[in-house]
Amino acid sequence: MPEISRDEVAHLADLARIDLDDAELDHLAPQLAVILESVASIASVEGLDEVPPTSHPIPVTNVFRDDVVVPGLTAEQALSGAPAREGQRFSVPRILGDEQ
Repeated sequence: MPEISRDEVAHLADLARIDLDDAELDHLAPQLAVILESVASIASVEGLDEVPPTSHPIPVTNVFRDDVVVPGLTAEQALSGAPAREGQRFSVPRILGDEQ
């Protein structure tokens, strides 16, 4: 089992700028040792050299539709449901005073 000492945990905490007290150092050292053991056990699996590295376990495909140009609305169609309009623009209430 890979061991990590309390001093190594303190050094890592110092590098990460984490302030740990003595109790936390004593508590974290065995937990980090278990994590290191788990990582080491993966390295010992046979046949890993034959497995190509991947970012996804299954193939990723694009789920978006093709970008197809279609006719848009005319100004008259777009403004047909507007409660108020000014020429070819929507008319909205003023929200800023004359001081602007």
